[in-house]
Amino acid sequence: MKNSLRATLKRGSMAGVATAGAAALLLTGCGAAPDAGSSATKTASNYTGCIVSDSGGFDDQSFNQSSYEGLKKSEKDLGIKVNQAESKTNNDFEPNLRAMVAAGCNLTVTVGFLLGDATKAQATANPDKHFAIIDFGYDTPIANVKPIIYDTAQAAFLAGYLAAATTKTGTVATFGGIKIPTVTIFMDGYADGVKYYNEKKGKSVKVLGWDKAKQDGSFTGDFEKQDKGKQFTQNFLDQGADIVMPVAGPVGKGAGAALKEAKAAGKDVKLIWVDSDGFLTAPDYKDIMLSSVMKQMGEAVETVVKQDTEGKFTNTPYVGTLANDGVQLAPFHDMESQVPADVKTELLQIEKDIADGKLKVESAASPKV
Repeated sequence: MKNSLRATLKRGSMAGVATAGAAALLLTGCGAAPDAGSSATKTASNYTGCIVSDSGGFDDQSFNQSSYEGLKKSEKDLGIKVNQAESKTNNDFEPNLRAMVAAGCNLTVTVGFLLGDATKAQATANPDKHFAIIDFGYDTPIANVKPIIYDTAQAAFLAGYLAAATTKTGTVATFGGIKIPTVTIFMDGYADGVKYYNEKKGKSVKVLGWDKAKQDGSFTGDFEKQDKGKQFTQNFLDQGADIVMPVAGPVGKGAGAALKEAKAAGKDVKLIWVDSDGFLTAPDYKDIMLSSVMKQMGEAVETVVKQDTEGKFTNTPYVGTLANDGVQLAPFHDMESQVPADVKTELLQIEKDIADGKLKVESAASPKV
């Protein structure tokens, strides 16, 4: 696990960028990568890779942005052409996908669970085109669509344990954007990580915003309105929470704003980001950024594009886990000194136990492949 928490803590800090190990991921289940060769085929210069965002846009400082950066890296590394369509609302999904097909895209990456139906419709209508969808898996596989999915609960479990181990108030919180599996999987893992800490330490750290047993909690209802994220976070702070993990794309910026205001008022509060390393992608909040639950989407996108240029496209889902570095807990960066050494050691052991299958992390939203 070259870029995992294990490697991070051995070094004491980490840049939080892709490593050769992550870039070499084979997107066919959870296995190791094959030798993809040192360069793309001669057809790469005539190859067009495309991407369609969800309504969060490519500057969401989260999963759309990470995926887009993966495609742009493919442009630089492989010499392909790229095209993109940014969705402003859900109604833009199908028109944007049709536009990418009409533009001659060889492979179109669609970003997010909400694009599942639109991707299926366009893939079915255009069987000669290839598609890859992030955060969505189909019950019945589609021959020309590769799902890129993540067992995010595993990394979120680490974040929950970290939050429980470092809270000063004994209360932490989380909330989501829209109540969909790719959101609730974070919240399940986070709540279970807190529960595990309580069981191991005889503590009673409370989680606001999510009840795993009831599969119910706090949701803003969208991925756009940052004012809702701010209000939710203020409410959690009023209830005693000092660490908050928003799972809501750009709405997480509202959480960051509320926490920064609380810090300015003298409160010791912290933020846990999701999807990307927020210390790097959302630097406005790095002074309160404890860590992030990361999905290595950029690396996955680049690898799928590379394999497609080489004629190696398959529709076998890629499942990112702690074992293959597809999901990770980000470095602590400026918070390094605020995480006790014994907690770091415990996190290392928990990560190993999850990766080895000794500790099972389960969510109703976990990938079923």
